[in-house]
Amino acid sequence: MDKTVRNKVNIEIPEYIEGYGKVKPYAGAFETEPTGNKFAPKIKAFKNGEEKILKTLREGIEKSGLKDGMTISFHHHLRNGDYVLNLVMKEIEKLKIKDLTIIASSLTKAHEPLLENIKNGTVTSLHTSGLRGKIAEEISRNGIMEKPVIFRSHGGRARAIESGEVKIDVAFIGAPICDTMGNMNGKEGVSAFGAIGYAMADVKYANYVIALTDNIVPFPLNDISISMDYIDSIVEVESIGDPTKIATGATRITKNPNDLLIAKKASEVLIATKKVKNGFSFQAGSGGASLAVCKYLREYMEENDIKGSFASGGITAYLVELLEANLFESLLDTQTFDGEAANSLVRNKNHIEMSASMYANPHNKGCVAHQLDLMILSCTEIDVNFNINSLTASTGVIMGAIGGAPDTAAGADITVVVAPSMRSRLPIILDKVTNVITPGDTIDVLVTERGICVNPLRGDIKKLLEEANIEIKDIRELKEEITKITKVPKSNEYEDKIIGVIEYRDGTVMDTIKQIKM
Repeated sequence: MDKTVRNKVNIEIPEYIEGYGKVKPYAGAFETEPTGNKFAPKIKAFKNGEEKILKTLREGIEKSGLKDGMTISFHHHLRNGDYVLNLVMKEIEKLKIKDLTIIASSLTKAHEPLLENIKNGTVTSLHTSGLRGKIAEEISRNGIMEKPVIFRSHGGRARAIESGEVKIDVAFIGAPICDTMGNMNGKEGVSAFGAIGYAMADVKYANYVIALTDNIVPFPLNDISISMDYIDSIVEVESIGDPTKIATGATRITKNPNDLLIAKKASEVLIATKKVKNGFSFQAGSGGASLAVCKYLREYMEENDIKGSFASGGITAYLVELLEANLFESLLDTQTFDGEAANSLVRNKNHIEMSASMYANPHNKGCVAHQLDLMILSCTEIDVNFNINSLTASTGVIMGAIGGAPDTAAGADITVVVAPSMRSRLPIILDKVTNVITPGDTIDVLVTERGICVNPLRGDIKKLLEEANIEIKDIRELKEEITKITKVPKSNEYEDKIIGVIEYRDGTVMDTIKQIKM
């Protein structure tokens, strides 16, 4: 039998995982210190008179020297409208290049053609923050990949690239505007998506970088997010993505009464902590109850003449409204969630673009996640030890993403999880989540429509809520209350095969995902 080790969240993990390697078990949010130096790509020179713009994508791939067994990278700023990954993989398949590793910032349903590349051996390894759709189903149920998918947070991905833990041979960057030397940004052009923060680590540390664009303009571009000194080749394509699926007009606050109730309770919790004061910093998700919290915070801030320092993360139209209402000094943006927010990056000088490393890398000299006062998270499941899951469904199928949850939960002074008490008659609170994504010792409060629970580690928060006459429930008691309605869900059965490895942001292993027994 393989030797195993228990990590800090009491999960038993093999000391060695085939297709992954030797395991470093999760030891705590800030227990693993960085070692070594930053990875350095090859030094190159671009001579006067050389041409960066190539005639075809095939020429770019051939010029990059891409061969069997190499590693390529993509970013997901184009979201469900992305054409770049599929265009590139179609050309790579024609060149009969095999056994590639893909390091993606995330994979969406737009990337389902990749399934055929996996089945025919073009791609044999995936590293990503999220995975959805048919690819996730096939991996979860049928174990179609020999090597486990490696899941990292946004900060964890930047850390792994910068440290050389993963080495990118060729990075493919989708750019909605790019000049003839490779200067680019993500906020202009018909395919604009806003901040281009995830691609910034790729271009700095990849040995070869190809920019794909549908909008070449004369040199020099006057607003540069990624500069030409990182770009080897430029390929003009008909379109890098479907604008209707890249960015919607504006992300609006939910009208769901249950979500609004949860958001109202969450805002009351935040206010009771006394952190909502001049100069406070804040981050919330982009949908449901998370975004609605902003509405109630805004009302309190306006009534009490409070101005925050910054709001960060994935920026939405509503956060732009708070900026332009002079309720925050600035927005720090690594991924823009809608068209209105993308436009804000153009017109507001205090809407500031940042790299994923600046946002959330735990092994740099200061990341934004560690400057947060308040953080609002959502989840698919939470257990009685406050561990949360945002990657797998209760069925065991991969269907979500790690995102920045572990990064911001560790960094923020107070992290509040908002979630309905049940979904589709399944309880949100379990004895043990299907997979641990964010450890419970970094989660402070759970807010549901049926009650508010405070992590026993945060007696200080409990005291403040009691002083504000906010009723608190024990999380185990709330779990029993909910399961009386839903009943206890049936346990899943799994094969021995590990199909996914969940890394914590520092590169240690938090959990593994096993193939579902059919």
